Amino acid sequence: MERTDETLASVSTLVTVFESRRIQGIAPSAHSLEDICFRGPVGHRPTPPPKPWEMPPEDKAPGSGPRTVSRRYLSSLKNKLASGTWRTSHLPGTCPGSRTQEPEEKKIVQELVDTEQAYVARLHLLDQVFFQELLREAHGGKAFPEDVVRLIFSNISSIYQFHAQFFLPELQRRLDDWTVTPRIGDVIQKLAPFLKMYSEYIKNFERAAELLATWTEKSPSFQEVIARIQSSEASGNLTLQHHMLEPVQRIPRYELLLKEYVQKLPAQAPDRADAQKALDMIFSAAQHSNAAITEMERLQDLWEVYQRLGLEDDIVDPSNTLLREGPVLKISFRRSDPLERYLFLFNNMLLYCVPRVIQVGAQFQVRTRIDVAGMKVRALADSEFPHAFLVSGKQRTLELQARSEEEMISWMQACQAAIDHIEKRNETFKAAQGTEGVPLEPELASEELGLRAPQWVRDKMVTMCMRCQEPFTALTRRRHHCRACGHVVCARCSEYRAELQYDHGRLHRVCASCYAFLTGHVLLDDREDRRRGILEKGASVGPSQSVMCGFLQLLGDRAVKSGTRGWCAIPRDDPLVLYVYAAPQDARAIASIPLLGYQVLAGPPGDPRIFQLRQSGQLHAFKAETEELRDCWVRAVERAARGWTPPGPDAEGLSD
Repeated sequence: MERTDETLASVSTLVTVFESRRIQGIAPSAHSLEDICFRGPVGHRPTPPPKPWEMPPEDKAPGSGPRTVSRRYLSSLKNKLASGTWRTSHLPGTCPGSRTQEPEEKKIVQELVDTEQAYVARLHLLDQVFFQELLREAHGGKAFPEDVVRLIFSNISSIYQFHAQFFLPELQRRLDDWTVTPRIGDVIQKLAPFLKMYSEYIKNFERAAELLATWTEKSPSFQEVIARIQSSEASGNLTLQHHMLEPVQRIPRYELLLKEYVQKLPAQAPDRADAQKALDMIFSAAQHSNAAITEMERLQDLWEVYQRLGLEDDIVDPSNTLLREGPVLKISFRRSDPLERYLFLFNNMLLYCVPRVIQVGAQFQVRTRIDVAGMKVRALADSEFPHAFLVSGKQRTLELQARSEEEMISWMQACQAAIDHIEKRNETFKAAQGTEGVPLEPELASEELGLRAPQWVRDKMVTMCMRCQEPFTALTRRRHHCRACGHVVCARCSEYRAELQYDHGRLHRVCASCYAFLTGHVLLDDREDRRRGILEKGASVGPSQSVMCGFLQLLGDRAVKSGTRGWCAIPRDDPLVLYVYAAPQDARAIASIPLLGYQVLAGPPGDPRIFQLRQSGQLHAFKAETEELRDCWVRAVERAARGWTPPGPDAEGLSD
């Protein structure tokens, strides 16, 4: 306790020395409170005090250089704002003897005033010593710019003048007149709103620490000035960065002292209502500081992301919020193996990126930007690519694959949350425009031509043109994609170009059907009157249009171990026939088997996945991927062989 009193007396003496040596004639009332609190650090300043550190005391070693404050420490500060663990044992306490019989609430006020005096002395050291001396050196020596000094100290001058000329004098006055006016709640209520100026200082703190560390290493004169002040008695052998932490920690300490003050007040104390209101205002200021730290961390994370993306002008926006990032696999419509890609999901856009081979500067190259407004996301039922999901936007549609079920769900939930937030904001805006009673236009479906990027059919899903049903070849009839519907078509069926709204009206290759729809032009085709063949069942007999469908290996009468893999389907509109396609999206089957009257037999004992169809000397053998699928196929074929037909379109199928 004696050591604490000596330290407090030393600090108070220091403040007296500083203030007595300043130029006379500058009264605290010369400026209004608002002028001081909202005036930047560039404004007029009183003449700096003399240099009491020029003669360092004996046996005092220079303090160590500034140390960088990590972001983990800033996060801990934010957590402590709500945890109530700010009070430390080094705060000055009450002196024994004369104060033992004083009310508890007055002891807390005395502690508040004592700590405020020490805090003002620290602010005086920051503003009138460190700041002024560095400014003088920058102005005279030109070794480092003045702007750097002002950026390091931010608005510390406003904070110092507020506490030295208003907050501390008001508290001291109430403590001196405690017997007449035993209250401080009204004083704090009046001055608490100005504590929000701390947000600017806290936002700038991490940047200030980085500048301090940089220029300490870069400029010998900058380092010499700081080291000289740190070695003085005024600095208490502490570094500049330790002193700069004091304003960051101050407001939570006000909150804890006021909480204790309110708890110690008697129930009928005249200051109880004002003290509670003052506590609420201090809490608001602490939350304001907490929000400033959170905002600072958000901007720092955003800046790091932008640096990894190469600082492209069309994506750098400080109002964005990064929601999720991570690697995914892109399912290619041409290649069989997926491609490594990287996604950045913001509140308003999804960036589809490719990792750079030579990561000098930017680590990723942005391939596509998809706006969250109008975006859709859904899971894909794809046995070949598990954990796959579809992201459909106005600019592009992507088939992506996650590494696990949990990762896929996490990506879908993050995308859907961003979509819901955009839609809710748009609904609020429309409601403000007075459109509550006007029915909104239905949301555009993902397959609407020209308005949204389509989902492209993969090349291996078809073996023939999806328009004219002519088979593809390696040289004479190659695959092309219609940019409007995403179908795989031949060159003859895609020799047209039309403007697509999802790509800002640019001309793209489209098929004949989409060209007629988008432009309104009537195309004469000599193949329109051609009679449909018995094997043409329309495009893509999928699970919803079939009783049973899936891949089966086709085995000949003699070849039991090898054979071609085909897409087999029993359509709902023709449930007594088994159609075999070369690929799932083909419009024409390569074979058809009328199932009525066929006998279903088990395969050889060596492989339980094989089943056979026999009738009048004809034998067809098939091999399913699993025993479970083999049993489903056997049940479906047996029912068709007996002449069973599904009751309706809502009946449950057996498709895999």
